[in-house]
Amino acid sequence: MTKKFEVYDNRFLALLRPDSTLEHIYWGAIWAEGPVYFSEGDYLLWSDIPNNRILRWSAKDGLSTFREPSNFTNGHTRDLQGRLISCEHGGRRVTRTEADGRITVLVDNYKGKKLNSPNDVVVKSDGTIWFTDPPYGIMQPREGYHGLCEVGGNFVYRFDPESKDISIVVNDMEKPNGLAFSPDESILYVADSASSHDQFANHHVRAYDVIDGKTTTNGRIFAVINPGLPDGFRLDVNGYLYISSKDSIQVYSPAGELLGKILVPEPIANCTFGGSNKDRLFIAATSSIYAITLNTRGIQKP
Repeated sequence: MTKKFEVYDNRFLALLRPDSTLEHIYWGAIWAEGPVYFSEGDYLLWSDIPNNRILRWSAKDGLSTFREPSNFTNGHTRDLQGRLISCEHGGRRVTRTEADGRITVLVDNYKGKKLNSPNDVVVKSDGTIWFTDPPYGIMQPREGYHGLCEVGGNFVYRFDPESKDISIVVNDMEKPNGLAFSPDESILYVADSASSHDQFANHHVRAYDVIDGKTTTNGRIFAVINPGLPDGFRLDVNGYLYISSKDSIQVYSPAGELLGKILVPEPIANCTFGGSNKDRLFIAATSSIYAITLNTRGIQKP
């Protein structure tokens, strides 16, 4: 029998149900990324970056194409009104999809200089948009368009869609990638995936204290991820982190303890909670989308 889990702490066992089985619901991507769930329609969207498209899947309707071309879209989330927020490698921008399908450009520069290639994004409870900006889209032709870094580094930004203010909130990472807030939003977690192009570079998740909801301090290593590297991740109501890696979704406690692994047969890019109870973890892993129902709930909004 194929091994399904690795258990390092009994708290991990409490996350599993008798029917917690990894389901393979889609195959056919080159690099699946950025899953985001829409509860009102019971469907999942995700990016297939090299194929320059966004795909849609639901148990009722099956598979369809949501947007093609997608401007090499990567990570997605939803704002407080439920609208799709997307990171575009090709456009070097963060966009919003309106209810009628129109695309609104939210931010594409910092002080007049083009962003690198926005990668992953979260929306805070105050409506501000926090996103990472590594160089993958301007350095890898199959994930965007060749370009030069204009902003002078790879940063994490906070953007206020009301005031249009944009600020750098993290500036001490090599290649910031996935990001998420703790349940009370007092901590911002950010993955550093620099080892994607240098085996000796960072492959860890960092934690930062959030100050006044607007900036961060006290950056420290939360967890070093092996094998492979961390990319996208999500949190549940316990404050546990579900972090992508080469062989599994690795589950960590808020104290940085590895509780267990949900083994997946392909390297993982990202994940998100969905389902009517937010208890289904959807996993974007290289060519595929997997899903597993757990005895917990995700915290993402809406």
